[in-house]
Amino acid sequence: MLDIKFIRDNPDLIKAAVENKNDVADVDKILELDAHRRSIIGEVEELKAIRNKVSEQIAVKKKNREDVSENIARMKEVGEKIAGLDNDLRSVKEALEYHMLRIPNIPHVTVPVGPDEESNVTIREWGKIPQYDYELLPHWEVGKNLNILDLSAAARIAGSGFILLRGAGATLQRALISFMLDTHVRDGFIEVTPPFLSNEDAMVGSGQLPKMADDMYQLKDESFYLIPTGEVPVTNLHRDEVLSEDDLPLNYVAYTPCFRREAGAAGKDTRGMLRVHQFEKVEMVKLVHPDTSFDELETLLVQAEKIMQGLELPYRVRALATGDLSFAAAKCYDIEVWAAGVGKYLEISSVSNYTDFQARRMNTRFRDTNKTLRFVHTLNGSGVALARLVAAILENNQTEYGTILIPKILWPYMGGMAEITARA
Repeated sequence: MLDIKFIRDNPDLIKAAVENKNDVADVDKILELDAHRRSIIGEVEELKAIRNKVSEQIAVKKKNREDVSENIARMKEVGEKIAGLDNDLRSVKEALEYHMLRIPNIPHVTVPVGPDEESNVTIREWGKIPQYDYELLPHWEVGKNLNILDLSAAARIAGSGFILLRGAGATLQRALISFMLDTHVRDGFIEVTPPFLSNEDAMVGSGQLPKMADDMYQLKDESFYLIPTGEVPVTNLHRDEVLSEDDLPLNYVAYTPCFRREAGAAGKDTRGMLRVHQFEKVEMVKLVHPDTSFDELETLLVQAEKIMQGLELPYRVRALATGDLSFAAAKCYDIEVWAAGVGKYLEISSVSNYTDFQARRMNTRFRDTNKTLRFVHTLNGSGVALARLVAAILENNQTEYGTILIPKILWPYMGGMAEITARA
C-alpha cells in the first residue's frame, strides 16, 4: 500500500506507474475519496468544538441556576450531526481502503520501462550451456523412463497440473531442500517452519489479495487460504509489531509447499513439471532498514545464485521491466536456469524489493535512533523453487545411457548416490 500523502502529492507519477505495470487502478477516485474524507473530518472537528463550547455554557448556566433546555437541545442536535458524519466517514474510509489496496507499488527508477517480459534485461550469465552429442529428452520422458516421475498417478490422485516423485526422484527433491536450507542457515538466515495456511489479513498484508484472488485456493466455508508462496507467512511474522532499529536486518528462510490455481496460465507451457498447482520452495525473506534495502536486494540475489552455482547449473539473471513486475514489487530480478531437454531458460527464482509497500499493509514498523516510527522495507527471494529445479537437473545431467548424474554437492544428501539409474 502506498502512503496517501504520496498519492495526493504525486498523482501523475502514480498514474504513470500503474500504466507501466499494465495495471488498472482509479487514482482520481482515491483523490476524490481522500478529499471527501478530510472534509468530513474537518466538519466533525468543528462540530465537536461547538459541542464543547455548548457544554461549557451548560455548566455555567447550571451553576447560576439558569434554564439550560435550549443548550441541551443544541447539544443533541450537534451530537446527531456528528453521529451521522461518523457513519459517512466510516463508509468513505471503507471505499478509500478498497481502492488503495488496488494501487500497485511504484517501480524503482532503475527498473527498465517496457510492456512485458520481452523488455527484461539480462544482467549476467553464469556457467556454460552444455553441448551434447546424443539426443536429449525432456524431463517428463526421462523421469518416466527412470520410474522417478509419475504424472499419470498424480493425475489420478489430484488431476492435471500435479506431480508425483518416486524413489530417487523424491530423494533428490528432499536433498535439494536440505541443501538449500543448510546453505542459507550457514549464511546467517534464521530457519522457520510456518503454517501452510494463512488468513485473509496475511494474504492482504503480503499483497496477494485482492489482486491475485483468482490464483488462490481458499478453503470452502473457511477464511483460510493455502499459501501460494512461503513469502506470505514469513513476511507476516512481524505484522502489527514495532521493532527496534537494532533488530534489523532480520533474515529468515523457510521450506514450504506452495499452491496456485494458475488461473492466468492459459496458453503457457504446462508440460511435465513446468507449471503445476503444487510445488515446493525454499523462500528467503528480509526485513531491513529503508536506507539499505536496495543493497540488501543485491546480496539476496547473490545468495540465491549461490544455490545455482553449487549445483553447477547454467543460468542467467534478468532485471524485470515495469510491465513484468509483480503487483507489490518495486524492483525484481529473475534467475532463469537453462533446461537442455526443452532447450530454453526457465524462471526458477524471483528476488524482489517491496520497499515499504507490504510493511504498510502489515503495519510492521521500527523505532529508529531518533525514536521515530518508520516502516521497514521487505524483500524476498526464492532460494530456490522446485519443481523446475528438479526438471533442469534431469535434463541437463542426463547421460547418453538415459541415467542422471547427481550434482556432486548433493551426494551426501543422497546417501552417497552419484547417479540415478534405470528403474531407480
